[in-house]
Amino acid sequence: MRARMKIVPTLILALGGLYAVLPLLWVVFASTKTSDELFTTFSGWPSFNGGFTGNIAALSAYGDGRFWLWMLNSLVYAGGGAFLTVVVSAACGYALAKYRFAGQRLIFAALLAGVLVPQITLAIPQYLLLSEMNLVGTYWSVILPSVISPYSIYLCRIYAEAAIPEEILEAGRVDGAGEFRLLWSVGVPIMTPGLVTVFLLQFIAIWNNFLLPYIMLANDDLFPLTVGLYSLLNRGASQPALYTLVISGSLLSVIPIIALFLFLQRFWRLDLVAGSVKG
Repeated sequence: MRARMKIVPTLILALGGLYAVLPLLWVVFASTKTSDELFTTFSGWPSFNGGFTGNIAALSAYGDGRFWLWMLNSLVYAGGGAFLTVVVSAACGYALAKYRFAGQRLIFAALLAGVLVPQITLAIPQYLLLSEMNLVGTYWSVILPSVISPYSIYLCRIYAEAAIPEEILEAGRVDGAGEFRLLWSVGVPIMTPGLVTVFLLQFIAIWNNFLLPYIMLANDDLFPLTVGLYSLLNRGASQPALYTLVISGSLLSVIPIIALFLFLQRFWRLDLVAGSVKG
């Protein structure tokens, strides 16, 4: 009886994992096919006729390397935006967790309200605001709206409140350390695993963002991968050969996310080891 009860959750998890992996597998298999094979062969099996290398070469040659420019733009938007988000969120979360001041509860309530507001509803107001500042059509029009992230500030506030002991801060003040010094020398090192999480979540969110850059940008040279591949897909309606380029580009766009996740994993592991040593 117990064995049967264990099988059911396992099957549910397996089905859920399969459901999540199937689209990625389809992209992997489809990227190995030529434009003719894409519409005439079984989608659930790869091709071994050199279609993948041909697709990558054609994608790299398209528009004099336009795809790699889109890749670079995405790295600038996601990397720059995530870094600035971490800086702002760390300072705000630390302040909300470790200081007491007038209006603190009101600010935190507004922060929670901001978490509940879908970001898509802010796209048009952000466009109008940045248009008044003559920033529409620039890199800043995509980076600046992502810097203030209520959810990231909320995470940093929760992590700082739980992880940073008041005794350490008081000891630092007794030794003459200023508040900025305490934040940089005490708060940030302890909050590093939480900040890494914020960076990863925000990087992925900006990397996958489509609507904001689609509204803000009109120049192909400034497009991120999401908008660039979308424009390429639209052209594929009249040029079916471009569909294989879009699929191959979609596959390559996943690689930086996987690489970043694997690289940042060590920070979470270090945190677990540090916790076990302290315990």
